[in-house]
Amino acid sequence: MNNMTEIEMWNEYNKINMNAKNYEAWSFGGNTPEMPNFLADLVLKGIKTATASAYPCYLYENSPLPPLGGYNIILNTKGEAVCITETLKVYTIPFNQVSEEHAYKEGEFERTLESWRKIHSEIFTKELKCIGKEFTGNMMVVCEEFKVVYPIKES
Repeated sequence: MNNMTEIEMWNEYNKINMNAKNYEAWSFGGNTPEMPNFLADLVLKGIKTATASAYPCYLYENSPLPPLGGYNIILNTKGEAVCITETLKVYTIPFNQVSEEHAYKEGEFERTLESWRKIHSEIFTKELKCIGKEFTGNMMVVCEEFKVVYPIKES
């Protein structure tokens, strides 16, 4: 199962779920080169079941929000497929109103709201600067919850 391309993984998944039609393939961002692999591993282990994105980036890129029931192939920094997730919940909320529960589901570091805010304010500040925007505490955030659907965990 190691070193699969996104297409190879998608084809394997379609052998067990022929109703799955489309997917998005992407890797997590972060403030270090190792962060995308670290976060993908947390997803694969079932620790990270949520993520958050800066809503102004969706507006800038004229991109739709992640669809409910949508599939994502999570990639590592080499572009290799790590796992497939299915989106369970998507909502927008001001940054300063993101809940402790969401921060915990993101699975990173201490899994606290305080650490989530510190890390994400740094990441969002950097992302927004690239599109000529400034981060504020009331900036809208896209919160997404998901589950791993492939590979299937052995019970």
